[in-house]
Amino acid sequence: MMNRFEGTGSGEARIRYLDADFQVLSPGTHVRCAVTDTIIPLDELKYWSVARQEAYVDATASYLRETGQK
Repeated sequence: MMNRFEGTGSGEARIRYLDADFQVLSPGTHVRCAVTDTIIPLDELKYWSVARQEAYVDATASYLRETGQK
């Protein structure tokens, strides 16, 4: 497995979201928010769901997904 800084991928990364970190499965520079479809650079990724295995651009998007509003 790769750590988050390995590889030279320039597209969307494949990520395994863990409790306090994430693991890069396929290299890339970004992921997309599951709620807004916004591109999130990996070095700015702060919000995700381990249970859903998806990323969020910010706390508001995470809240909206958790409450079923989107």
